[in-house]
Amino acid sequence: QVTLVESGGGVVQAGGSLRLSCAASRGTISSYTIGWFRQAPGGEREYVTSISRSGERTHYAFSVSGRFIISRDNVKNTVYLQMNSLKPEDTAVYYCNAGAFTIATAGEYWGPGTQVTVSS
Repeated sequence: QVTLVESGGGVVQAGGSLRLSCAASRGTISSYTIGWFRQAPGGEREYVTSISRSGERTHYAFSVSGRFIISRDNVKNTVYLQMNSLKPEDTAVYYCNAGAFTIATAGEYWGPGTQVTVSS
């Protein structure tokens, strides 16, 4: 089992950057493929990106490809999401997820989420 906690959300102007962190407060994050998902107001939760246990393989949703970068530091038990060139449509609650067996799907472990708001 793993307990995930996100941080780093906030309010940023369009074109700006934010870096989110996903830390494991219990368990070892290196044992899991980690994904980021997001949910905009009134919308469904959608896949953003994921990274393999070793960090060698990453995958991105088309909407964020070229702007977002996922990385991990297994020594620090943390996964990061660097978000650049942010757009108002990136506004959402961002969730960290662990345990997926297939790319672009969700595993059973979720963090509580962190709010990202991009103003125009």
